[in-house]
Amino acid sequence: MKAFLLLEDGTIFEGNSFGMEGKVVGEVVFNTGMTGYQEVLTDPSYCGQIVCMTYPLIGNYGVNIDDIESLKPQVKGFIVRELCKTPSNWRSIETLNEYLKRNEITGLEGIDTRALTRILRDNGTMKGTIITAEQLENIQEELTKVNSYTINNPVLQVTTNEIKHYKGEGYKIALMDYGLKQNIVRSLLNRGCEIYIFPATATAEEVLEINPDGIMLSNGPGDPKDCQFQIETIKKLIGKKPIFGICLGHQLTALANGANTVKLKYGHRGCNHPVKDIAKDLTYITSQNHGYTIVEESLDRETMTVSHINMNDGTIEGIKYKNAPLFTVQFHPEASPGPGDTAYLFDEFIKMIDYSKSSL
Repeated sequence: MKAFLLLEDGTIFEGNSFGMEGKVVGEVVFNTGMTGYQEVLTDPSYCGQIVCMTYPLIGNYGVNIDDIESLKPQVKGFIVRELCKTPSNWRSIETLNEYLKRNEITGLEGIDTRALTRILRDNGTMKGTIITAEQLENIQEELTKVNSYTINNPVLQVTTNEIKHYKGEGYKIALMDYGLKQNIVRSLLNRGCEIYIFPATATAEEVLEINPDGIMLSNGPGDPKDCQFQIETIKKLIGKKPIFGICLGHQLTALANGANTVKLKYGHRGCNHPVKDIAKDLTYITSQNHGYTIVEESLDRETMTVSHINMNDGTIEGIKYKNAPLFTVQFHPEASPGPGDTAYLFDEFIKMIDYSKSSL
């Protein structure tokens, strides 16, 4: 069925709908990864967003049960240049079209995704709507709806509702779920950790009650400043146990230490972003998915040191703290999708716990 993408500035792209036919409104962003569309679809950090894939052919290896980062797709909508209708992969159990339709996610194919990406790159992230030709009766009315779209604290939409437990013989880790990807869990389990996953609404007292050896702060969607309860919780956890934060966890920790965050013009989303580890003087290719960054001028230099920087735009990608056993990164060391160049940071977290225990 003929369908359109209508951006908040009035730009219209014409294509064809796939997945569930209908109308969705969200923040339109782009991802530069050539592969990994299934991980993108199921990444909770995309909650409330319509994702455009810049690589032209999507769906060529279908959908499988192994490469999911959460139990269902988290995107509001999905945009591709060309949808592969005949995937070929030994793990595939259904086509991308079938998967999105089964999970009631609206897709749009056949538009010029390069032109859309340039618009978002040059003008910044915009709100938009995917709408079928039958539903598009009055463009001005739809633009009004698009411009009034808001999503408040999406973390509460994607966090777990209860504490989950994974057995392990190693260190006990309290993992705060702000919209975590399953590969964070896998990365900890691969290192023998016992894991307790806590809802984003858990208090510091509830977390410390299990006497964890270390605490991880996960990735997640939205504006970090919306998460005031979580920021206050982190303030109470700092200094109590070794802490490692990723993505949203990185931003919340900075805010808890008095720093500031701002929205990026079009964000970092993809699995090919170069980041420099300043201490090692090495550059790694990383997986990223965020729309906000920490303001460098707002850092308290007596307690915070920049550990990683983005080689494309110079923004902060990691912070080490001098006042507590604590470090955070903006990118995704667990990748999925993307390279495993920075998986060593999970080992650094374990070493930090080792050192903390030996110092008691």
